[in-house]
Amino acid sequence: MELARELISHYGYFAIFGMLVLGIAGLPIPDEVMMTFVGYLSSIHILNYGLSLLISFSGAISGMLISYFLGKKIGKPLLDRFGKWIGLTPKRMDTVHHWFDKYGPWTIVFGYFIPGIRHVTCYLSGMNEMKMKRFLVYAGSGAFIWCLVFITVGYTIGVI
Repeated sequence: MELARELISHYGYFAIFGMLVLGIAGLPIPDEVMMTFVGYLSSIHILNYGLSLLISFSGAISGMLISYFLGKKIGKPLLDRFGKWIGLTPKRMDTVHHWFDKYGPWTIVFGYFIPGIRHVTCYLSGMNEMKMKRFLVYAGSGAFIWCLVFITVGYTIGVI
């Protein structure tokens, strides 16, 4: 978190965007803590609340799109080759595929709030060839709600 604070102090909104893109795409960045910190910085007028929300949303959706395209282009070949090493057998992947067909869109929305799940849902969306428009509707909704909740929590903590 110290690195995130330093990056935001030096690079502001660019750092927020970049860390969210990388964090949502799968790098181990404490997104929720960072978003709460962004909200706090907004409450003490170092950052603008509305702009922070817009930049955070843009970073989150950009990270989701990267993950979606990676899943679409290289997801299946990678799982076919290496899936057995991590316990993802064809039978398990078939189960995941059927489950995702039924609940995938809502998993994208609510998966934002479960670390680890939010990273996997976009890869699975791409691998399962979810239509881009449908993906954007659900990923955008989830990203906006997620950003709004964590930035507002941080803002509220700062006001108290």
